[in-house]
Amino acid sequence: MVFFEKHGGVEEKEFFRYFSFVNDSFPLHFHRAYELVFVEEGELLLTIDQNEYRLKKNDLAFIFNHQMHEFKTITQSNITIILFSPELIGHFFSNYKGYIPKNNLLHLHKAPNLTAIDTIYSQKSFLYYLCSLLIDNTEFLPVEYSTKTKVLHKILLYVDQHYFQECTLKAVAAHLKYDYPYLSKLFAQMTNMSFSEYLNQYRISQACYLLKNSQQSIGEIANQCGYQNLRTFHRNFKKITNQPPRTYRDMGAASQ
Repeated sequence: MVFFEKHGGVEEKEFFRYFSFVNDSFPLHFHRAYELVFVEEGELLLTIDQNEYRLKKNDLAFIFNHQMHEFKTITQSNITIILFSPELIGHFFSNYKGYIPKNNLLHLHKAPNLTAIDTIYSQKSFLYYLCSLLIDNTEFLPVEYSTKTKVLHKILLYVDQHYFQECTLKAVAAHLKYDYPYLSKLFAQMTNMSFSEYLNQYRISQACYLLKNSQQSIGEIANQCGYQNLRTFHRNFKKITNQPPRTYRDMGAASQ
């Protein structure tokens, strides 16, 4: 699901896109776009900048650009994710640049009808309504990007750019000109997982997207996601998703 990382570049002015996911999880990542995570049914464990939120039906998380976040399904979940560029809410973006919400969570009385939000005017109206709710319901704190946070951003960006090839923390250390032991310790402290665990989760998340949205063979997808050994791909996929790739693809096709 590399599109999460690519959305929100300065070349993409005023874009608004949404996606539906059932019983999905996504590893730690960040991007320039704002992101809304809305729970239609079930429960979701969402982590934003190391703060944990347990989202239930009609809960919405408003994630600011460059906030590091990940989510995991609790038993079952049906969620909608909306990604939009800062330019769509330019006035809010300008006023709150350099700040993040103390509490990213909002509760809506009902699910938004996204099919009706089909013009730039309705999109801006909907988003500014949520901005107003956020302002009324939380404080905003200045962003304090520590050296450690900046380094972690660089590590995650390296994975985004190299996950499909040989990608090791030693290569990252050489690229960033940091000591390998320091990066290993920093990554574990800030993500509660090892670099190899994160890389596997990222690769499998990318494979999940391709299984649902392409006609490529499982072998081609495995190779495209950085796995030279198909057996290793199958083992890691089942470990992370609790099902083999073909079952995952078949279930996705059945739900469409």
